[in-house]
Amino acid sequence: LKFWNSVLLVVPIVIFQVAIASVAAYSFTRWRGKIRSGIFFFYVILMLMPYQVTLVPNYLVAEWTHLLNTRWSIILPGIFAPFSVFLLTKFMRRIPVSLIEAAKLDGAGDWKIFTRVCIPMCHSALYSIVILVFIDYWNMVEQPIIMLSDAEKQPLSVFLSQINTGEVGLAFAVATIYMVPTLLLFLHGEDYLVE
Repeated sequence: LKFWNSVLLVVPIVIFQVAIASVAAYSFTRWRGKIRSGIFFFYVILMLMPYQVTLVPNYLVAEWTHLLNTRWSIILPGIFAPFSVFLLTKFMRRIPVSLIEAAKLDGAGDWKIFTRVCIPMCHSALYSIVILVFIDYWNMVEQPIIMLSDAEKQPLSVFLSQINTGEVGLAFAVATIYMVPTLLLFLHGEDYLVE
């Protein structure tokens, strides 16, 4: 049950964070101006803050919206995390402008340029982000402890952190199960990560 709790928390965060980050990074890359620079700087500041700093505002917002003790109290802040946007923006800026101009000359609109030019060229960055975000949220402990008061809803990472020293066998068994998805994901996408 704890394992599936982890899966149900992490998989939506990874999918939606990558989707939102892709669109946001494309708009940061294509849109020029001082406002864009200011918003991007704000993203960088948010990214530099440790999660513990934003935990209290997240808790207050979750309480205000009556999302405490639900999965949404963890999923929603996770979806809009700034790390993926920052990484993808830096990667998309490396795409040659001549390619985008060539696509425009062929009559492609912004959506076609985004889906047919930018996304295919960002496969390695997208896969790297999937791996890093998955590992980050797979190992989360503070958020579920604070946001999910019901122990039945907490992920495996919280259970692992609360195992007593007397239960070494159980700790090793749980740690092995816990490690498998991360290891498989890393081994599958190692080449993309190195690239």
